[in-house]
Formats: sequence, structure tokens, C-alpha cells
Amino acid sequence: MKKVLIVLLAMLFVVSAFSFKAIMVTDTGGLGDKSFNDGTWAGIQRAAKELGIEAKVIQSYEQADYISNLSKAAEEVQKEPDGGIVYAVGFMMTDALFQVAQQYPDVYFAGIDIAPPTEDVPPNVITFLFKEQESAFLVGYVAAATTRVGKVGFIGGIPIPPVERFRYGFETGVKVYNDLHGTNVEIIKGYTNHFSDPKKGKDLALAQFAEGVDIIFHASGACGNGVIEAAKEKMVSLVGSEDMAKIIEYAYENGGYFAMGVDVDQDYMAPGVVLASAMKGVDTASYYGVIWAYNGEWEPGIHTLGLVEEGVRMSPMKYTKGLVSNRTIAELEYLIKLIKEGTLVIPNTEDTLKSFKTPKIEFPF
Repeated sequence: MKKVLIVLLAMLFVVSAFSFKAIMVTDTGGLGDKSFNDGTWAGIQRAAKELGIEAKVIQSYEQADYISNLSKAAEEVQKEPDGGIVYAVGFMMTDALFQVAQQYPDVYFAGIDIAPPTEDVPPNVITFLFKEQESAFLVGYVAAATTRVGKVGFIGGIPIPPVERFRYGFETGVKVYNDLHGTNVEIIKGYTNHFSDPKKGKDLALAQFAEGVDIIFHASGACGNGVIEAAKEKMVSLVGSEDMAKIIEYAYENGGYFAMGVDVDQDYMAPGVVLASAMKGVDTASYYGVIWAYNGEWEPGIHTLGLVEEGVRMSPMKYTKGLVSNRTIAELEYLIKLIKEGTLVIPNTEDTLKSFKTPKIEFPF
């Protein structure tokens, strides 16, 4: 009898451990973008593993899927004894998220890169925004310091606010480097107007390389996979080999063609060719959203994460740090300090970008 009771208690424990569910609804980029969606899913998976709960993904293939997918996810969560949380991934899902959240007030909803359309945020909704401009500033500064030709590129996807904040930061990083070092690095800009077509990214990157740029920063979702592919092809054609050691050796002596990644650390996608990545903590945000909902620590409203909150950063440049001068690395550390102190404020709108003036900065070395 005791054995039966023990088995029944164990079964109840297993059931209760899986009575809370986290469901992520992707944007049209979907899983496999090696960027925004994959980063968000990584954070949800981490939380699910720690808590012993179930996590799943619902793929959106077009914008018309957003409302139905979020509703489907909410209904599935409602069936769980302890409920759960539904994630809407991406700015394009803003209207759908708030429409569906009002229809399911007993379900937790979290939005990544989503700003509430009004000041009234429902108590069941939390959203995460990021100071993309701060991490983009860092890669912009590195690009300006590293280019051998004095011309770098930016490729955005659809010019929505998060993408534009990446551009503002990148442009500011180049400007600050120019102002502090008396250089005149130029920026060529373009947009794929898409997030899930690598060919568009590759074609636009090849066009920018043909215009004379040698480093391209992308903020274009899966289109950026094509940007990285284009840089790799160009570099391999110069080096005559895909061997990373040979690429690094060639680049150190001669420069070459480089891409810069976004959202997550994309340096691994083409070691030696992806110079650095402007990262934002979508994985951190998605992780904490699940934890807070599960533990009853829910604080509805907007949570904005920047360098101070360790919500954005630049990749550690595992493969390419030797291509950036020690002086530049030291300058970056000092500039990060100024940003965290509020002495150097990176523009987050077009107007503040146009009016931005580099403050007086004297490096203590």
C-alpha cells in the first residue's frame, strides 16, 4: 500500500511540475533565424529547464497569423492548472498582442521589442524594450576604427523602431570615432524591407561591397544571414581558403571584407569574418519573463534594458579581437563607462541623431 501511495504522490508531483506552460509565438522570421527569434527561444528554454515546465513554439508565417496564433497559445495556457505565459516576439506583433491580451485577462503575456500603444498597460502584460543604440554604438566605433577604406555599410530590415535604433547607434559610433580621431569614415545605408529573406540581404551586401565598403553591420533578422554569407564569400575569394587562421592572418596584414552581427553573438557564423555583434538580451528578457510569471513576481508594464542593466552589449570578439587595436579596446571600455554614467547619451530618435554633438572626451591614457 505504501508503495502504491509513493507512486501516486510521484505521479502527482510530475503532473504539477508540468502544470505551467510557456509558449512563444514567433514573428515571420521564425526559428532558425540565428538572431531575434532564436535568442528569445533560448531564454525561454533555459527558464523551462530550470523550472521543469513545458515550453513550445508556434510559428507565424505571415502577419495575418499573429492574432490566431496568440489566441491559440492563450487557450492552450488556460487549460493548464497553473496557467502559463505567452510570448509575442517582435514589434510587428504589437497590435495583435494587446488585442488578444484583453480577451484573455487570466493569461500572462510578454512582448519582446513591443511598446504599449497607450499608457494603460493591462495587468497581465509585460513588455521588454532595449537600448539597441548603445550596443550598436560600440560596433559602429569598432567599424570606424577598423575599416581600411574609410567606408562602412549598414543594412536594415524593415525600418521599424528597433532597427532604426540600431542605425542611430551605429551612425553615432562612427561619428564619435571620426570626431575624436580626425577621420572621415563614411556610411552607406540600405534596407531589405524584409526580415526573412537571406537572398535580399546577400544581394544588398554585395552591392554595398561593390560601392567600396569593407565592413557591413546588419540589423535585418534572417536577411542578415545573407549579409554574412556575402562577406564570407568575398573574404574567401581574397584569401583563397576558408581556414580561419589563414583568414585572420590575411585580414591582419591586408584587411578584407567583414560583416557585423546583431541581436545575438553571430561571430560563430563565419569565424574571422564576422568582426563583432551588437547584442541585446532578448534571451535574458524572455528568461526573466517566465521566471517572474511562474514565481508570482509579475510587474506589468515596460522594462527597458540598456548597458546599465546589462541588457545590451557587444560580443567578446572571440575570433577577431586581434584585428582591433588595443587602443580601440581601451577606448571602448572608457566610452562604456561614460554611457553608463550618462555623460555620453546615444541618440534613440532621428531628431536626436541629427542634433547629436560629440561631447568633450579625453581618454585617461
